[in-house]
Amino acid sequence: MAKTSADSAPHDAESTPASGKGRPTPTRAEREAARKRPLVADTKEAKARARAELAAQREKARIGMAAGDERYLPVRDRGPQRRFVRDFVDSGWHVAELIMPVMIVVLLLMFVNIPFLQFYSYIALWGFIVIAVLDMVLTSVRVKKAARAKFGADRMERGLGWYGAMRTVQMRFMRLPKPQVKRGRRPE
Repeated sequence: MAKTSADSAPHDAESTPASGKGRPTPTRAEREAARKRPLVADTKEAKARARAELAAQREKARIGMAAGDERYLPVRDRGPQRRFVRDFVDSGWHVAELIMPVMIVVLLLMFVNIPFLQFYSYIALWGFIVIAVLDMVLTSVRVKKAARAKFGADRMERGLGWYGAMRTVQMRFMRLPKPQVKRGRRPE
């Protein structure tokens, strides 16, 4: 039997479809591999841009926190009463500010091989710590009294005295937020 062109026509039609996608269906593994891609482009430029943007945001937040801007302050430092306490503490002199320098001096004196000097410097340090704690307690009482007079006893926040006392322990130039009032000038 000889093949005719009519016999080969249906066979050609089966091998090359007239309609359809014209390619094999991808396997599940191929589809999953094609779908997996990073959410953010993994380029060096994108990473450098993101790092620079994050650094700019951090610097803006640091400057805002140092200036006392409420948007950048941590929750423990926010609010008008906390601002009042910071200003109240920053307006005065406190013995507790000098704890770190005194401790450094005492540590240096401990290296001197004179037992008499070592003993009395250690005693002086403990005396200084007792005086600093008394100053912290007095500051706490004064802060609470001033806040009560300004804001009212029924609207006082908890922990204002402790907040003020802990601020006195920090050296003035290291306090955050930075002091907004000069020494000797009482807050309004």
